Amino acid sequence: MTWMIIRLVLSLAFIAVVLLGAARLAKKKGLGQGNGLIEVVARQRMGRSSTVNVVRIADVVLVIGATEEHITLLAEVDSEIVDSALAERRVPAPRPAPLPAADGSLPTRVGAPAVVGRTSNGMLAGSVFDRAGWGSFVREMRERTVRKP
Repeated sequence: MTWMIIRLVLSLAFIAVVLLGAARLAKKKGLGQGNGLIEVVARQRMGRSSTVNVVRIADVVLVIGATEEHITLLAEVDSEIVDSALAERRVPAPRPAPLPAADGSLPTRVGAPAVVGRTSNGMLAGSVFDRAGWGSFVREMRERTVRKP
């Protein structure tokens, strides 16, 4: 029984050494690291196996449709337009100030609440796993279901 445990520990140690060696070799060769020339700006799933990707290669921005079988160039977009769209997406819209009542006092509540969620621009942005999207959804549902006097 002791001999089997010793063999197990030695086998795991051997595997760890091999993996560390492979990782160092890959790092030395530069494998698995991007050089910054190609950047995926945005990605949107269109179906089970199809996506539309916006890819920046140096100063050229391409819109690419991809399925399991094919990759198709859909359009070439001006880089400035993409940059301005990304800037608008990252900056949250300002909340409008409530209008004062006739007597000059500010109302505590004006119509429907303005839902301003956190903007996220990570890998999960816009997907089901995006926390900001679920947070704004929950806030909106609370506002719609709470009893108002």
